[in-house]
Amino acid sequence: MRFPLVSALFRQDMPPAGGFEAVRYKRNLPLRGPSGLAILGGVTALCAYGFYRVGKGNIEKRELQREKIWSRIHLVPLLLAEGDRDAYRREQAALAREKEIMKDVMDWEAGKSVYNNPRYRSSEYIVVL
Repeated sequence: MRFPLVSALFRQDMPPAGGFEAVRYKRNLPLRGPSGLAILGGVTALCAYGFYRVGKGNIEKRELQREKIWSRIHLVPLLLAEGDRDAYRREQAALAREKEIMKDVMDWEAGKSVYNNPRYRSSEYIVVL
């Protein structure tokens, strides 16, 4: 069974003469922001400035450390003299206490070494009262 009438009415769809226009598949995006080279240059400049500031800070820190060391060096004699004065004051106070405590004991010499040694020896410990 044939359908001659249907085949005569059917016509295949064909492209227009000269073909279809080209399909645009390329992205057409506007340029946004700086280029990669500009960003790289900015980051490099920022890092260089940061390293410069770190270097200046290290120089300043080194100078403050040197100043602190020299101030301590110059303060050592004063601190030693103050410690010696304090030790002498404590020793004289201990001698006065010993004289007061042992005043009733005959032949007791306050401050005399019990080791029978004429060499001066500072006390090994300090008792703070």
